[in-house]
Amino acid sequence: MITTILGYFCIGLGVFFWFWGTFPLLGNRSVLFKLHSLSVADTLGSMSIIVGLLLKIPREWPLLVLALISLAIWNTVLGYVLAYCSSSGGQR
Repeated sequence: MITTILGYFCIGLGVFFWFWGTFPLLGNRSVLFKLHSLSVADTLGSMSIIVGLLLKIPREWPLLVLALISLAIWNTVLGYVLAYCSSSGGQR
């Protein structure tokens, strides 16, 4: 019972983070700030949703843990690649 409620809470929190990350896109900041805000909120939201699914369907834990690890690695590497590409200033 409590794990079901906690699972729904994590899923709801993840959806909240997804929407929260889109609001900086409307501001007048730089593109890199907008992209960073969006990617951090999207990563936290996606991880929260996966944790919520892990609480709701624990029999699928190997797949969900693999999804958590893949999400963390993918978004970290993508952030470094984007930062490298933006710091080179288009010079080759």
